[in-house]
Order: sequence, then structure tokens, then C-alpha cells
Amino acid sequence: MYQQMIFVNLPVNDLDASKKFFTELGYTINPQFSNENAASVVISDTIVAMLLTKPFYATFTKKQIADATTTSEVLVCLSAESREKVDELVDKAIAAGGTASGPTQDHGFMYGRAFDDLDGHTWEVMWMDPAAVEGQG
Repeated sequence: MYQQMIFVNLPVNDLDASKKFFTELGYTINPQFSNENAASVVISDTIVAMLLTKPFYATFTKKQIADATTTSEVLVCLSAESREKVDELVDKAIAAGGTASGPTQDHGFMYGRAFDDLDGHTWEVMWMDPAAVEGQG
């Protein structure tokens, strides 16, 4: 069965620093789709973050590239299998040089935290109680 994938393309200032950041979170770099202008960060079987140098990113758009440290253009939200996994990933991100972003969200059935990566892109990490999801329509 076909599984649709998502490739999140993000402009970065320092490709090597960004690769180091994401590998410190436990993700891998797919060398087949990486070079001096891009790094393919494998988040899961169906999610890939493409880190692109700003000059290379600019070849894909005629729009101005947002400065993610001052402008929000996208919030990337990743699911986690437990509250502990939410904390684990966000704590790794902070230890690797990222910054906490916003308050912890604890709604009982749903728990989340967020971090900004080295370039200011916001990554939310969210756990939702499977029983609450199954109870939805």
C-alpha cells in the first residue's frame, strides 16, 4: 500500500551545524540525497526534513526567504509515543543548541512542548492519549 510522504524543506544558515543538531536529536542523514547544499534528515519512514543552504533554497522560490528567528512561516508538529518521549526529544534539542519555544501544553489527554532549531524554525512535539483519539468520531 502506498504511503504518502512529507518532505519539509527548510532554509538554513550553516548546513554542517544543522546536520549536527538533528543527528544529536537521534535522526540520521541520508547521504543519497545530501550534498554541500542540502541534507536529507530522516525523521521517520514517511517524514524527511530537507535542510537547504539559503542560496540553494532560493532556487526553488521567487519569494523572499523568511527569517525564522523573527517571522513565523510554518510550525512543524511531530507526534510522540508518550509524554516522556516528548520531553526526551525537546530536552535533546535544547541540549544540542536549540531553544525552548512557548509554554508546555498539558491538557491531560494531550501533552506537548516546542523548540526552535538553530535557524529559528519551530518544532512542536505532541503526545495524544490513544483512547482520546479513538473516542473521536
